[in-house]
Amino acid sequence: MTIMAIEQLRIKQFENIQKETKKPKKSVKLLNQKIARTRRQRGYNWEDTLVKRFNSVEGWKAFRLGSPSVGLPDVLAVSTKENTIYTIEAKSGTNTTLYVPYDQILRCLKWIHTFELYRTRKMVIAFKFLSKKRIGTGKYERRELREYYKIWDESCPVTDFLCTYDGITHALIGGKRKRLELEDCFMPFPVKNNGISYDKA
Repeated sequence: MTIMAIEQLRIKQFENIQKETKKPKKSVKLLNQKIARTRRQRGYNWEDTLVKRFNSVEGWKAFRLGSPSVGLPDVLAVSTKENTIYTIEAKSGTNTTLYVPYDQILRCLKWIHTFELYRTRKMVIAFKFLSKKRIGTGKYERRELREYYKIWDESCPVTDFLCTYDGITHALIGGKRKRLELEDCFMPFPVKNNGISYDKA
């Protein structure tokens, strides 16, 4: 074999190695994009469901306000009959915990403080734990679908927090969990949640 042939063979081997190393990176990028799209779709579906539920109740109107990047809550729900306004942050997922960043709480609180004419103004976090639990990449197991509606307590310092599948909330301070007691919000529409009825009395 000539020197030229050996050199061409080495170049070809090098190119093949480069192709092989690029393939996983591309597939990982595509997988991440797919996961991000799925999460956005779940979030949109949950927000849309909440809007439809409120609008199905006489005396209530709800609106999906759009992207978090514009500083708006996920959902705004109002009742002139009840003299009530809710700003709602909607979270859904397949994990055993759902996370809420502090800045999303702040933007919702800002909005309820703006509408001072309403007697009742609440910032509500609507959690939906889907009926499948993620146990690995693309792997799920069946579980009970659960929903929780928590009212943010304005006497608490605003911080990142999370809700567990059992409906227990924790503040996240310095990377550590601290139990956070938040009141359940009784919604104007029927909701099943682990045997607890959220029908408004």
